[in-house]
Amino acid sequence: MASEGIRLLDFVVGIHDPRVTGRTDHDLVDILVLALCAVMAGAEGWDDIEDWGIENEVMLRRYLGLRNGVPGHDTIRRVFEVLEPKEVETRFADWISHVCPALEGRVIAIDGKSVRGSGSMVRGVKPLHLVSAYATDVGVLLRQQRCEEKSNEITAIEALLPHLALQGAIVTIDAMGCQTAIAQTIVTQGGDYLLSVKDNQPKLHEAIQEYFAIAEAEGFRNLQPDLSETLDKGHGRLETRRCTVLAAPAYLEELGRWTDVRALVKIEARRELGTKVETETRYAITSLAPNAHEILRAARLHWGIENGLHRCLDVAFREDASGIWLRHAAANFALLRRFALNQFRLDTRSKKSLPKKRKAAAWNSSYIVELLNLRPLQEF
Repeated sequence: MASEGIRLLDFVVGIHDPRVTGRTDHDLVDILVLALCAVMAGAEGWDDIEDWGIENEVMLRRYLGLRNGVPGHDTIRRVFEVLEPKEVETRFADWISHVCPALEGRVIAIDGKSVRGSGSMVRGVKPLHLVSAYATDVGVLLRQQRCEEKSNEITAIEALLPHLALQGAIVTIDAMGCQTAIAQTIVTQGGDYLLSVKDNQPKLHEAIQEYFAIAEAEGFRNLQPDLSETLDKGHGRLETRRCTVLAAPAYLEELGRWTDVRALVKIEARRELGTKVETETRYAITSLAPNAHEILRAARLHWGIENGLHRCLDVAFREDASGIWLRHAAANFALLRRFALNQFRLDTRSKKSLPKKRKAAAWNSSYIVELLNLRPLQEF
C-alpha cells in the first residue's frame, strides 16, 4: 500500500524541537529515529531504547549523526516529556494521508481506549484516554485524539472528525458517538455513517425497537426489508448474525433531528459454544442506502478496531502494562507504538503476523532499515 519514495522520516524530520537552541547534546531527529526503531524492535521504555541504541550503535551511525553517541535514557525521557504531542500527531496524520490517500468505500471505525498503566491513584492521575480513527479493512490507524481532562469521548470525536478525509468513506461509531452533531459533520465531509443506538438516546432507541416490532408482527406488510445473514465457525463456536434493514420512514418523529437518515438497522447475533447459547440484538441508524449486505459488512468491520488495534497494542506492544504516566511522555510513547504498528501493517510484502514481524525487527535490524527506508548519511 505504501507509495514508493514516501518515507515516514520525511515527516518526522520537521517536528519542532522545544529545547533551548545551542544547549543540546543530541539532535532531535536522532532521538526520534532511535526511539522508533527501538519500539519496533520491542522496547517498552526509556531504558530499553538506550540499551537497543548501544547494541546497534554501529548500524545507527550509518544513518544518524549521533554527534555525542547514543543518548541516555534520562535524556530520551526528558525530550519526550517536553515534545508537543499534537504536533507529532499532525505529522503522523500527514504521513498516513500520503501512504493511504484513498478512503472511498473504506470503513473507518472510531472508538476509544485507555492506556491503563499511565494512570496513578497515588499521584491522582487518570489513565490517558485516546480516541482513534482506524481503517479496519486495511488495518491502519488514521489519526487519534486525546480526551482532555474533564472532557469525554464525544468531545474528542467532534475534535477528531474535521481532520479526517471522509469523502466516500463509511464511519462506524458505537452508541457513545450517536450524536446529531457528529452525524452532521460526517455527512458534511462527504461520508456516510453507521451509528449504534442504545439507551443514551432513549427516545430514538425505543422508537426503532417499536417500529421493528410492529413491522415484524405484520409480516413487513407494505415494507421491503433487506436481509443478510452470516455464519462463522471456529474454535468450537458457531456464530450467526442476521441483519434486517428498513428504509427510514419520513413520519417517525424521533428521526427529525438527524441528518440524512436513510435506513434503520436491526442486527441479531447468536453465539453457540457447546451447550451455552448467547443472543444479542443491536440497533443502528445509517445514512447508507438500505443494503443489508453492505451494512452488516460495515458493522462487522467496526469491531476490527478491538482486535486489530486495541488488542494488538495491549498484546504485541504491552501498552496497558506501560508505567509511563507523565502526560506528554505517555501520549508521545503511545504515538511511537502506533507509528510502529502502522509501519508493520504497511509492509504488505511479508505475510507474517504482527508479533512475528516485531520479532524479525528485534532479531534483524536491517528489517527496520528496510521498513523505514533509512538512507546512509553519505547520500545527502
